[in-house]
Amino acid sequence: MHTPRDLTPDTTRSADLAEAAATVLARLRARAPKVHCITNAVAQNFTANVLLAAGCVPSMTVDPEEIAAFVARADALLVNLGTLDRERRAATEIAVETAGKDNVPWVLDPVFVDRAPPRAAFARVLVGRGPRAVRLNAREFASLAEAEPTAEALASYAKTHATVMALSGETDLIADGTRLAGIANGHPLMAKVTAMGCAGSALVAACLAAEPDPWRAAAAGLLIIGVAGELAAAKAQGPGSFAVAILDTLYNLDEPALIQRAKVT
Repeated sequence: MHTPRDLTPDTTRSADLAEAAATVLARLRARAPKVHCITNAVAQNFTANVLLAAGCVPSMTVDPEEIAAFVARADALLVNLGTLDRERRAATEIAVETAGKDNVPWVLDPVFVDRAPPRAAFARVLVGRGPRAVRLNAREFASLAEAEPTAEALASYAKTHATVMALSGETDLIADGTRLAGIANGHPLMAKVTAMGCAGSALVAACLAAEPDPWRAAAAGLLIIGVAGELAAAKAQGPGSFAVAILDTLYNLDEPALIQRAKVT
């Protein structure tokens, strides 16, 4: 990806982001933020375990009769469109309205918007309702923004919609319209475990509860799970053992290791 001149990363800010991520990790463990997740049916268990390992308190209900109460008492919200059935769509409408009213920061993960135009249309409506961050891959961005996933397009979309865009890839890009960071941490085994991306988005939501700057929060979430993925892969024999190892690694990850292994540009 070509980086526009006004968004060129600098090494001072890169070091600062690694330190900021370590601070966010410490805050998660000290504060144990409540994170409510509307997410894939196949992702709920793993997502909950990732949040628990990071020191957070997850909840997952999508019952329209109680979700408003859960979101109102949460410190952050994840809206993941992976299994967008009628119940989850109704729950999303209520959750997003509640989050806006009660100033609960939330993350949109527009999973598979490239597969179905109605899903993409719904995601565009949600972007207009104030997510602090949108976490997605290149195909999803191209569908959502109707633009190629370049750094310029990412920055422009973030600025236009007053949100942070966190684009996953070989190097994750985090843009808010004026700032751009690249995070090269992670491991190929992360793509072999169901719900890894969904859990990463939930971790970004958790970081929003611990860091008031959404750009720093998004970078912290992706850096934490990327470093944990690298460390877990060194112990794993394959996807099955990796899924267990990354939970153990998240639980035991310390701030010095996070700073030392950060690959931020």
